[in-house]
Amino acid sequence: MARRFFAPYQKEPVSGLASSARNLAVFSAVAVLVSVLIVRFGFLEVKPALATFFGALACAGLSILVGFAAFAAIWQNGSRGMGRILLAFLIDAMVLAYPAYLLYQYRRLPPIHDITTDPIDPPSFDALARLRTGDGTNPAVYAGLYSAEQQQKAYPDIEPVDLEASAQRAYEVTLQLVKRRKWLIIDERPPQPPRMIGHIEAVARTPIMGFREDVAIRVTPDGEDSRVDIRSSSRYFESDLGSNAARISKLIDDLNTAVDADNLRPARKPPAVPVKPPAKTGKK
Repeated sequence: MARRFFAPYQKEPVSGLASSARNLAVFSAVAVLVSVLIVRFGFLEVKPALATFFGALACAGLSILVGFAAFAAIWQNGSRGMGRILLAFLIDAMVLAYPAYLLYQYRRLPPIHDITTDPIDPPSFDALARLRTGDGTNPAVYAGLYSAEQQQKAYPDIEPVDLEASAQRAYEVTLQLVKRRKWLIIDERPPQPPRMIGHIEAVARTPIMGFREDVAIRVTPDGEDSRVDIRSSSRYFESDLGSNAARISKLIDDLNTAVDADNLRPARKPPAVPVKPPAKTGKK
């Protein structure tokens, strides 16, 4: 009799498909985090890290499919699990949002990876050249005419920076901005006579995955003024998805702002030297 009395109040079982969708979503999020850590800290090469990353995305996609199947099962048999399905969809959306944005960038932007303000004579990778000789890395030499044409169409605002400052001052400001960005400086050569050309090479990282992108900066005198040329090139992949152009544009803006602010500072006046009044002399 007790079983009959309590039987109508027993809860419906939780859908196994709903639990599976949630578990797949959680696993995909953890796998994405692991792949990011692998790249950023260099535990493995880029290819295994990317395999982990794409595997995580596949799990997120499978989680969505299982979630829809679980929703249909709950609709038919009245089992529980809607909360788990919604949680799975939320995690899947967070995992897939950034890759979806990258896919949009890939379809919108040209497949180039080497951006420079001077395609005719781009700043060279000297110290960084030895880091771009491994398997799967892009070469240190400039990508060439095709890349220059595609860059001009996609990023027409990428141009040399003309500064109303000496080459030495422009070099100091540029080096300060590079250090502020926490880029890994590989080589720094301040302007030296007779040519007075400064050169900086550094390694930047992409925001999420932390892929290495190499930067070379050249500072040359132009009379009493100076010119700064910048080159940013992805070490891996044929397409940079706009990251190098964005890096150069931001550095150009910061250079102009920093030099303009420096030129607007009032010149320091030398401290006033008190003038002693002439000593009085009595007449004899």
